[in-house]
Amino acid sequence: FWTRFAMVAAAALAISVATYFATPDAFIFFGILHQIALGSLLGLAFLRLPPLITLAVAVFLIISQSFLRSPVFDHPFLWWIGLAPVNPRSNDYVPLFPWFGVVLVGIAMMTSLQSAGLSARMALIRVGAWAKPFRLAGRHSLAVYLLHQPLLIGLVWLFAQVWPAAAPSQSEQFISACEMRCAETQTESFCRPYCGCMLESIDRADMLQSMFAGPTNDQLNGRLEQFALSCSQTDDLEAPKP
Repeated sequence: FWTRFAMVAAAALAISVATYFATPDAFIFFGILHQIALGSLLGLAFLRLPPLITLAVAVFLIISQSFLRSPVFDHPFLWWIGLAPVNPRSNDYVPLFPWFGVVLVGIAMMTSLQSAGLSARMALIRVGAWAKPFRLAGRHSLAVYLLHQPLLIGLVWLFAQVWPAAAPSQSEQFISACEMRCAETQTESFCRPYCGCMLESIDRADMLQSMFAGPTNDQLNGRLEQFALSCSQTDDLEAPKP
């Protein structure tokens, strides 16, 4: 167990370090490997518990995000818990809540199978040679996981060199940046119409080109503040988050 745990934990740390330098704005600080490592430790406490108790805790963890989210957890050192009001940006985010609940569902199922003697019967099932690649991948699942990401990224990069994606328009860039910034403090149902209203106002004033041309000036910033105030007061926008 401890050898396997050390391998997974080391791989998780390596992923965090590599992505911190490769994609610092969305690096993987608590992804699937981090969850597997932590879940393996915490799961030890549930191995001898009745499956129904384990399943009850699992259900609580899975549904808890709907009522336990709080600004108290909105700190980088607490993001791994998964209860911040807004999920932090990351290329792979698998926090304790709710995903440890999924781990517990698996533990509850396995302990139920073992107590019923079904796991021993399943171990006696023999399959043909066609399953050898799957058995090999299962025995080396960590290596498969670590290799599939750079392999897929490389394939996508090669594809993009031959068939590059069309560059987003200035309107698309504005909407994307606006919604991302807005989502830090508001709900999606507020941000989408708000950013659409902002873009429409900027287009009417013929200011979009000026915004992308370089640093903004006081006059432009003043107009943008007026648009923001007007769009925030539009009747069909949802009220801001408390």
